[in-house]
Amino acid sequence: MFKTLYKILSAFIAIRRKKEVGNTVREINKKEIVSAENVGDKPVVAVPVEIRKPERAEERIAETCPYCASKNFVKRGTRKKKFESVQLYICRECGKTFTAQFVKGKRHPVSTILEALNYHSIGYSFENTCKIIKHKFGFDVTPPTLSEWTNEFSEFCSYERMRSYALKRYSPKDTIEVVTMAHRQIYLYRYHRAKIELALEEEYRNRRLFPLKEYLDSVSAETPHQYFEDGIRASEIKERFNTEQLYIRAKQNRATRTAEFVLQAVKDNFSRHSALQRFMIANDSVTVATEVPVYITEDDIAHMRNLLGFDIPVPLFESKKQPATCDKNKKRLLITGHIDFLQVRNGRVHIMDYKPHADKEKPIEQLTWYALALSRLTGLRMYEFMCAWFDEYNYYEFFPLHAVYRKKTGKRKRWNKELKVGVTLTPDEMRPHRKAVSRATKARSDIT
Repeated sequence: MFKTLYKILSAFIAIRRKKEVGNTVREINKKEIVSAENVGDKPVVAVPVEIRKPERAEERIAETCPYCASKNFVKRGTRKKKFESVQLYICRECGKTFTAQFVKGKRHPVSTILEALNYHSIGYSFENTCKIIKHKFGFDVTPPTLSEWTNEFSEFCSYERMRSYALKRYSPKDTIEVVTMAHRQIYLYRYHRAKIELALEEEYRNRRLFPLKEYLDSVSAETPHQYFEDGIRASEIKERFNTEQLYIRAKQNRATRTAEFVLQAVKDNFSRHSALQRFMIANDSVTVATEVPVYITEDDIAHMRNLLGFDIPVPLFESKKQPATCDKNKKRLLITGHIDFLQVRNGRVHIMDYKPHADKEKPIEQLTWYALALSRLTGLRMYEFMCAWFDEYNYYEFFPLHAVYRKKTGKRKRWNKELKVGVTLTPDEMRPHRKAVSRATKARSDIT
């Protein structure tokens, strides 16, 4: 056993420089390399821990100059830090040097800071979080440094005020439920159990949203995965809803600021959704689930069209005045999708989708289908939902109910005291009634 260990260490030292040899010896003295253990007949030797060199930070490529907003810039070498090297750019318009990150003065990479904030928000202490970061990245982070990060970036960690109450209900490893779903591609469904319980109990307006919690609890065990193999994706439907009465509100809120903070540490576009979802499910106080699977069947669409009076433009269903019969040989209409972010705030369920270059896209149909599907699965009214899409610069939201239901105008019922029935009034008949009501209201105000 000792001969085998000696050969492995000799080969390891031979390919290292003198400086790295000293680091390896110090690691052996600290007992960071596990000794050999006999497993059966073959000895298993632990591989020495490799010393990390400063590597290129996992940052995205700069899009514009932060000083003059010009796109006329080129690369200008790198800046070496203790644990990473950051790409520098020089603007040809203003002549200033800049980086793609707006977090300055940090020795550790921004991606490491994000991971540390994630683990601490879930419920791990400062000491345990530092051990996890050391094991995962090889960086030495002290508890005082982690405490400074939580105070500095408290704007993005609004869940901190709920953290102590959540620890009384769930342990850190049981706080977030993660389910891997193979629905044509891999989706990671994340569900924050403690957060939704506190959100529903904390604010009175959210208490009517308990059916949402029941559905999220059942996703891991009762989701019909075969539906997502055969169904039509909501993002692929080209038929448009009636948007005459739809009002889209543009603004900037915490979601845009959080996206800007997180995406500065993302190197490739493929990882943007995952990085943003991991951070918001752990640190945001209102995000309760990500990648939520939803589906809506042909019978559900028939119910909404015939009984609720919703205007749903589905060509495959247009020629059928009644719900389809159970014909096994005929392919039934089935629409599926996955909601990027699900939030509970202000007494409503917010369905949010991250869209790069949000100002150039209008995923109204996709988000409306998500709202229709989640309404049928939870039993909540369409009035309880808000839809939005956003990126790091813009946030757009609308009421999905206005896309499927048109407000009726022209006739109104007034209660007849003599006949004790409702009398339908035309617009011409409603004018003198409104004037009389306004006169009576004015007279009462004059008396008081």
